[in-house]
Amino acid sequence: MSNTLDELQPEYDFDYTKAKPNRFASLPSGSRVVLLEPDVAEVFATPEQVNAVLRALIATMPKNHAA
Repeated sequence: MSNTLDELQPEYDFDYTKAKPNRFASLPSGSRVVLLEPDVAEVFATPEQVNAVLRALIATMPKNHAA
């Protein structure tokens, strides 16, 4: 057995490229999970980028004056 601390046995080798976020983890209050289609997800690298574009779009939309 090797003395190297960062060496794992092959059966413990985990492929992090296939890892997905924990869907059961708690979200900040008022948050919603929205799944993006793959072609849309390719354009945005972060949630902040998605939110910035959506806020810009919302600013262009007419206000709803329903009473």
